Amino acid sequence: MSAFFFRSRLWGSSAVAAFALAVASCATPAGSPQTGSTESGASALSKSDAWLASVAGGVQEDSLRALIQTMVDFGTRHTLSDTKSDTRGIGAARRWVASEFNGMSSACGGCLTIVTPSDIVTGSRVPEPTEVMDVLAIQRGQTDPNRVVIISGHLDSRVTDVMDAVSDAPGANDDASGVAAVMEAARVLSGETFGATIVYAALSGEEQGLLGGQILADYAKAQGWEVEAVLNNDIVGNTHGIGGQHVDDRVRVFSEGVRALETDAMGRARVSTGGELDAPSRNLARYMAALSERVGDKPGVDMIYRRDRFGRGGDQTPMQQAGFPAVRVSEAAENYTRQHQDLREEDGVKYGDTIDGVDFPYLAGVVRLNVMTLASLAKAPPPPPMVELKGAVSADTLVTWKPSPGAAAYRVWWRDTTSPTWTHTREVDGSETQTLLKNTVIDDWFFGVSALSADGFASPVQFAGPVGVFIPSGPAGND
Repeated sequence: MSAFFFRSRLWGSSAVAAFALAVASCATPAGSPQTGSTESGASALSKSDAWLASVAGGVQEDSLRALIQTMVDFGTRHTLSDTKSDTRGIGAARRWVASEFNGMSSACGGCLTIVTPSDIVTGSRVPEPTEVMDVLAIQRGQTDPNRVVIISGHLDSRVTDVMDAVSDAPGANDDASGVAAVMEAARVLSGETFGATIVYAALSGEEQGLLGGQILADYAKAQGWEVEAVLNNDIVGNTHGIGGQHVDDRVRVFSEGVRALETDAMGRARVSTGGELDAPSRNLARYMAALSERVGDKPGVDMIYRRDRFGRGGDQTPMQQAGFPAVRVSEAAENYTRQHQDLREEDGVKYGDTIDGVDFPYLAGVVRLNVMTLASLAKAPPPPPMVELKGAVSADTLVTWKPSPGAAAYRVWWRDTTSPTWTHTREVDGSETQTLLKNTVIDDWFFGVSALSADGFASPVQFAGPVGVFIPSGPAGND
């Protein structure tokens, strides 16, 4: 399918229509996957995946370039920079993002609500009390509005000295690329309708200590949102790494294996029956990887079994610490001469995060992956509230689950305990809440369940037991 999709193409309406026709012609009707299939599914696209690919085809490289160029043109977007100027600094950048979101909302008949949660912060990297502000566009779901999926990137930039709020800090890749992903996703998806709410979040204060992520987490909790997924895009546009690497066909998705806000009950269950690799964030990463593989697109997903890069952090961390499933999306080959650097040239090496370091065909592919993931999550029912197992000292395993609102069917998944992905599945009618897996010894497998909508959109796999619960019933995961 990759011959139809991605790489260096600008998708207008005629191209999108042609692609949709092509994938529809080779798609097979949605049906029950056979036991022994993998989570990625068959090579032909289902109708739901064909729709996702068609919608994602609206992502435009020229739009991404224009967005990043505008952010670069603000000179610096340092969190402590000017907030009064209309042309330079973080204040001008925030107002521009809000204006762009408002324009998108006008185009879709007011489908987006723009809010700017903020906090007055003082800390080691914020020596004087400073207002740190996020800019959010909220696309309210039609049938399940309190269930929320979020895409985020951070607007602020920096140079070598994290306290230098005056020097030019273009931040083209870190992280104008992530904010461009957020804004382009909003432009593409705001014309569609979804059951769940989608939040498009341009955060501030990341370089000063993940401040914007904390503000977003606090705001989500104050609103009582049931956050099912957070896709934090941070450094997603470069393909030329340090030491001559060139990787344009892979993107890394970082995820935690053990939930940051693990309750005592979750910890006891994990120690007793397993689940060290199955926090909701990890199954969200698997969801993205499977979607990418099914659609047959570039870049493919490399799942990284860490919360973030070694010894480093991003705005997904405060979301995870609030109990929300969150992943970090980052390019596969980072170039450290372009991160956190003063603009200069030394020994023939150019330093600084300038726009010429952004590979726009690659970035467009990353954005399309985000768009498909958001749309699929927001179209699907939520994962079952709880999945439980019975089968000790037995040849068979009984998998039971609580009903998921709006589910027309369920898929029961299992995999070998050493497998990184779900490999075996059985489809069950939506009226059922259990299935017996004959001759499947409970000791030797991990199990989970996903919920399907009537038109074939699937939730992430919810791992059996409290370890895997996406949306806990109590505040911040305390059942």
